[in-house]
Amino acid sequence: MAATLPVKISFSLPDGWQAAPPEEVGTPNVAFVALHPASIDGGFTANITISGEMRNDSATMSQIADEAVPRLEQAGTVRVLKKAEIGTPDIPGLTDSPGIVQNLVLSTTLRGEPVELCQSQVYLGMEDVRNPAQRAVIELVLTAKPNQLDEVIGDYKDFLRTVEPTDETPA
Repeated sequence: MAATLPVKISFSLPDGWQAAPPEEVGTPNVAFVALHPASIDGGFTANITISGEMRNDSATMSQIADEAVPRLEQAGTVRVLKKAEIGTPDIPGLTDSPGIVQNLVLSTTLRGEPVELCQSQVYLGMEDVRNPAQRAVIELVLTAKPNQLDEVIGDYKDFLRTVEPTDETPA
């Protein structure tokens, strides 16, 4: 069973992307998965995942992004290429506080063969207006092979611009 998000968001997928059931594509711990079928390479399809959690600690968004590294190291070697604060103009409407974008490379195996995957992770926080000590953290991740990245990175940026809170059921 797929995870659920701590807050409701809406978003639009760019042309060429298709939603997939998280548990059917091997990512049961995320709330949403989108695949880019045209990018299939060696059995790997570029994808976007959305997950989130409620936090009541004082961790900064940068520290929360750091937590992804040991989690990914369970699957292979991780190199963080870049980590930077992003402002809300990049993702209008979702949050009033800056988020973090973290780009990394994961060297792992896929069906027993070595593979290198690139990830662009965006972490956004939304404070609970009733309880400012508590906040939702949304993680939006693009995963692609290096040779797929140029084909899908623009779509990922377009996707990020559409993410916003909603009272509707998540897409």
